[in-house]
Amino acid sequence: MSIVAALPTKFILPDLVSHCDFKLRMNRHHKQATAESKRWLFRGDNLSQRSRKAIHGLKAGQLTSMCYPDAGFPQLRVCCDFMNYLFHLDNLSDDMDKAGTKSIANVVLNSLHHPYDYYSPARLNRMTKDFYKRMLPTASRGASRRFIETMDFFFQAVHVQAIDRAKGVIPDLESYISLRRDTSGCKPCWALIEYANNLDIPDEVMEHPIIQSLGEAANDLVTWSNDIFSYNVEQSKGDTHNMISVVMHQECLDIQCAVDFVGELCKQSIDRFNENRGLIPSWGPKIDKDVAIYVGGLADWIVGSLHWSFDTTRYFQNSGREVKRTRVVSLFPRSE
Repeated sequence: MSIVAALPTKFILPDLVSHCDFKLRMNRHHKQATAESKRWLFRGDNLSQRSRKAIHGLKAGQLTSMCYPDAGFPQLRVCCDFMNYLFHLDNLSDDMDKAGTKSIANVVLNSLHHPYDYYSPARLNRMTKDFYKRMLPTASRGASRRFIETMDFFFQAVHVQAIDRAKGVIPDLESYISLRRDTSGCKPCWALIEYANNLDIPDEVMEHPIIQSLGEAANDLVTWSNDIFSYNVEQSKGDTHNMISVVMHQECLDIQCAVDFVGELCKQSIDRFNENRGLIPSWGPKIDKDVAIYVGGLADWIVGSLHWSFDTTRYFQNSGREVKRTRVVSLFPRSE
């Protein structure tokens, strides 16, 4: 008599919230910025009721307000608009082939490089120029350049991801991690930390190995934890561009062991961030103050993204609070 192993119906999340002891704060302008940003996103788009409900449940304004808690209202509003816009791009790229990603990248990057001259009938042209022209007056030249450069990296990586998807390729873990650091969209958000806090940090400081390592550790935590939280939704759609799927495939692990494996990497990324924070060199009082604010902004992103993941309906529908308390996730059935 053969015994067929039952497929898992649930898995347990790692306790990342307890491992992160950074203070969670909320920007005092969050309600106004959130409301205005959603109106901005809805303007000129015939979204279905279902799509509008998903955007309300996304709570991108809450995420932004926890990740940029000290930003003034104009800066927070730009960051909120970009966050809604970034999730919009992420949703578009999920359904796109390589030709589609190229055409979107072309519109967005031209809009950023030529915000006063370039015109396209695409709605993304208007949206991109609108938030970027509001960012330009107070953003430092370095922050603006880093923002555009990292948006370019984002589209290059999304293009590779679209090719892998089309071929049904599951990359090895090392390749996936390298690609995911750009598909996450975190890097332009790090440039917005400079903008939101009115920082003007010299390029040689931003390019210092310790500052780069801090940004990478924050990116890894936000991205890898997101892969854990989003795995249930993605596996139900058959999407394998997720670290859990990659680890299961490469290490021949079941879901729970893969989740534990990635959870341990997440905890190590927080530890790596804290270790590097103690190794920041000095560049003099003015720069040191700005660097401390920037690194604090990375910490805000780490703690803010962890807590937001249970408040949004994007990953756990309406049961986020219960999942946060029990850490038990019931697997969704695979959709046809």
